[in-house]
Amino acid sequence: MSQSMKNSLKNIITIISINILFVMALNSKEAGSKDLKDYLSNLPFTMPEIIEPKFPDRQFNIVDYGAISDGKTLNTKSIYNAIQACTKAGGGFVIIPAGTWLTGSIKLESNVNLHLERGALLLFSNKIENFPLIAGFDGKSKKFQISPPISGYRLNNIAITGEGIIDGSGEAWRPVKREKQTPGQWKKLIASGGAVSADGKIWWPSKEALEGEDYLANLKSSNKVATENDYASVKEFLRPHMVQLVQSKNILIDGPIFRNSPKFHIYPTQSENIIVRNISIQTPWYAQNGDGLDLGSCRNVVVYNITVDAGDDAICIKPGNISSKQEKGPACENIIIADCIVYRGHGGFVIGSESYGGARNISVKNCIFIGTDVGLRFKSNRERGGLIENIFIENIQMSNIVDEAILFDMYYGEGDPEAQAAIGIDDKKNAPLTELTPRFQNFYIKNIICNNAGRAVIINGLPEMPVKNIFMENINLSADKGFIIIDADSIFMKNIDIRKTGGSLFAVNQGKNIFLSKILYPDDVTSFMELSGEKSENIQLENIDISKVKTDFIFKNKAEKRAIIIK
Repeated sequence: MSQSMKNSLKNIITIISINILFVMALNSKEAGSKDLKDYLSNLPFTMPEIIEPKFPDRQFNIVDYGAISDGKTLNTKSIYNAIQACTKAGGGFVIIPAGTWLTGSIKLESNVNLHLERGALLLFSNKIENFPLIAGFDGKSKKFQISPPISGYRLNNIAITGEGIIDGSGEAWRPVKREKQTPGQWKKLIASGGAVSADGKIWWPSKEALEGEDYLANLKSSNKVATENDYASVKEFLRPHMVQLVQSKNILIDGPIFRNSPKFHIYPTQSENIIVRNISIQTPWYAQNGDGLDLGSCRNVVVYNITVDAGDDAICIKPGNISSKQEKGPACENIIIADCIVYRGHGGFVIGSESYGGARNISVKNCIFIGTDVGLRFKSNRERGGLIENIFIENIQMSNIVDEAILFDMYYGEGDPEAQAAIGIDDKKNAPLTELTPRFQNFYIKNIICNNAGRAVIINGLPEMPVKNIFMENINLSADKGFIIIDADSIFMKNIDIRKTGGSLFAVNQGKNIFLSKILYPDDVTSFMELSGEKSENIQLENIDISKVKTDFIFKNKAEKRAIIIK
């Protein structure tokens, strides 16, 4: 095929992919007309009933409590008084009307719906003194933290709704990496004030923020318990999450735009019966730890029709510790994510990095990821691992994914996944199995289209605990590089159509029970599979034409030819 024909074909494929994304976007708009019950039906697991929170028809307008919309008057007290009046009356709606409302931290109460009318801008102060230091959410912790802009602790029946905007003034808190700025942007940032790390790589909003991490780390290494005064001295380092709801039940977040958080944007933790829908999350792509929606140890959750443009992970499951008030079981369970769009982020849909609490019964479908670093990202490591199972993902559209379309990374925090995958088998040592060993199994991934990715798939398990029982079906993607499968057991790939250039299509290292069926690939693949390791065995190929590759199989590091079975 001539180069001009190849370019024409590439253009046609791009147009088709764009049309698919356009249709998916239209479908996403139509998703807003779906009822909650539509998302709770036809699931691959039993989902408990989730009932939308209801509130009495009582309104408490913050203006009636002294709030002033001039963008300079601090309205913290007025908003507090409105919330207190609402909860004492038995609940209702605290109204944020059109206008710019400057405020410090807001603490929600049970039976309160914080409602932002169209034209309302709830603007959090850029002065850190307006966010008090607290001894944890229960007031008893010895580890102090900054009160989040919006928080709630052990609440029932709460909501944040409306058509307004919530702005966290994150630039007053966040560090910025030089590598994520143009020379002109970096120069302007430095001229604005703040402090730069000794190596010149990171800008902080203040010297106190810059020195805070080392100060607390030195206290810990010297076995000293940090006091309230210690935390107060590094207050500017202690970035809060923008919306953090802890150990709460019956939560509704519906409608507003959440933007520019100091850290994570929306972070319910140890909470249950949650509905998140029809919202937008926006932050600069370089926002450090600027996650979109993180579900930390949450159960019975429905997320649909949300749009995320994040500086870190976009939609993320974080299975950590459960609270003493939660029933025993996996930290994250019964979670539905559907009809969502992600424009940027370190991952479109993510599980991890902490997985020690365990997760199961998660459904992700009908989502679009455009320009994320990774599409589907599953990450943990030996110090933070647990059992993650029964994950169902289908009908995902991706475009211009920087790195991997699909990534299983059990070495998170130890370097670039591509570099980790390149480490030889002699350098991969078994570690003792413990409760913190990551166990990722029973993932069902089907009907995926990805137009342009750095690499198709990396599955990088541990020698002592392979990633196992991964089912991929109906995958259509273009990628610069193919598939890497390391320390994996029982990997099933069927109906895979990959468009890529050069190199080996599959690199398998210490993989066993791998079943490949109906794999289509371009003519310029140099080898179908590079197989390494004496533990590699039972690699079965079915309905695959390997006659057009220059070299069908390459065997390295004691891999045996009998490991490959062609049917």
